Amino acid sequence: MDRKQPRLLTTVETGEKVRLIRINAGRGLNSRLASMGLHLNVEMTVVKNDHRGPFVISVKDSRMMLGRGVVDKIQVV
Repeated sequence: MDRKQPRLLTTVETGEKVRLIRINAGRGLNSRLASMGLHLNVEMTVVKNDHRGPFVISVKDSRMMLGRGVVDKIQVV
């Protein structure tokens, strides 16, 4: 798979680094994620994606858990 093609965050394996390019959600969720540090072009590392349970990412010096429904709305390269 070409890693420069946009893909959903749910498809990223544990340990991979990616860059956020789009959040396919409404204003409320976009605002909430931005307040958590998730904004356009931010780099993140997937800490845990075992396809069950919470999805854990690391952004800058913070780790955060995201629900699967939220992760399904985030596109990365």
